[in-house]
Amino acid sequence: MTETEAQSAYTQHVNPQWVRLLNLLEMNAEYVRCRGEKLETADGRTILDFLSGYCVYNAGHNHPHIVEALYAELGRCGPSMLQSHVAASAGELAEQLCRRAGGRLNKAYFCSSGSEGVETAIKFSRAFTGRSGLLAARGAFHGLSCGALALMDNGFWSEGFGPLIPGVEFVPFGDLAALERRLAAKKHAALILEPIQGEGGILVPGREYLEGAQQLCRRCGTLLVIDEVQTGLWRTGRFLAGHHYGLDPDMVILAKALSGGLVPVGAVLMTDDIYDSVYGSLRRAIVHTSTYSESGLAMRAGLATLEVLEQERMGERALAFGEVFRQRLREVCSKYEMVAEVRGMGFFTGIAFKAPKSLGLRLSYEAFHRIHPAMFGQMLVMRMYCDHGVLTQICGNDFSVLKAAPPLNAEEESLDHFVRAIDNVLDLVHSSRRFWRDALHLATRAIKI
Repeated sequence: MTETEAQSAYTQHVNPQWVRLLNLLEMNAEYVRCRGEKLETADGRTILDFLSGYCVYNAGHNHPHIVEALYAELGRCGPSMLQSHVAASAGELAEQLCRRAGGRLNKAYFCSSGSEGVETAIKFSRAFTGRSGLLAARGAFHGLSCGALALMDNGFWSEGFGPLIPGVEFVPFGDLAALERRLAAKKHAALILEPIQGEGGILVPGREYLEGAQQLCRRCGTLLVIDEVQTGLWRTGRFLAGHHYGLDPDMVILAKALSGGLVPVGAVLMTDDIYDSVYGSLRRAIVHTSTYSESGLAMRAGLATLEVLEQERMGERALAFGEVFRQRLREVCSKYEMVAEVRGMGFFTGIAFKAPKSLGLRLSYEAFHRIHPAMFGQMLVMRMYCDHGVLTQICGNDFSVLKAAPPLNAEEESLDHFVRAIDNVLDLVHSSRRFWRDALHLATRAIKI
């Protein structure tokens, strides 16, 4: 089957609306080779990946050490999903994850995704506490399975899917007083938080918030569950973003970058007591499991990924280069009235935009915001991609924030290119009618589709 035939089959049998969206944004490319942050297309372009598959490619695309480890695992023809043996590689990976996470985390449950990890955390927290209530932050993103959806207050993600699990309440992210009022009822099994909200706009809380949340949870008998699906594996410069805040959570959810982006894998780390509340007897030894849990290929990918990230000191690199990168962004963005803030930690950065004060720009901005709240942000994404060969995206729960989350081994030259590219695009936004004319054209095409 040729590439054209395969695309046609995808359109017919998989997701035609996704194909139409990529075509609309002029981002439907055929990628033929991906290494590090560089994506080579069939027509000879090089695209710089500043999205990293939503923080999957911390080690970059197709890191040779991880690829080699997977070849070796396949080549030995060993047990992968035998389902009736002790998976030694799972024990090795669990030990390494728990040791790096630290604190009281001493057990690991392996799964295939962040969403599945969130479902695990919901079940285990309810089993341990005997409570059914759950607390989550407004603006959070935890996944698209039913339990995870229930922890998100943005109705866009759950619209049309019927009733979700009951007993979930929401508090504003960063508001300790509101959290204390809710927790006082002592009916919540867990507070599930991202240490830095990703899709909520790369929101970095003050240290006092997360420390205070932990103290309140302990006082009220509620488990603190930290969702590190996007922020874990040195994305923010430390193994866990929670390590920047000195957190000692009851559970941590990992996924995305854990396998180098090559094999689906996730992990939920927890205390012995929480684990024992579920697997408390021989009869309940398999009461919570998954077909692909502890897959030999996934475990080997996880071990190789940890080796790469640690041996190449990518966390230290992300911490140092990330701050320089944000400072350079702040310098170029300070010239433009539509930029509100550049924020983030490590290689997890957001450029937040706001409505302009000058009349001409404000009228254009508000007009396109009325057409669709994401229109302005998607125009930025499109211009970065088409004009400068940079792949990025706006945040899923805050369309006014543009992400910059490259692989942790991205070259300095690529970081410099991004800074020059966003400077060029913002100059176009503020000084040329072309940007707004193209936006109108895009809006017209979107309506027709």
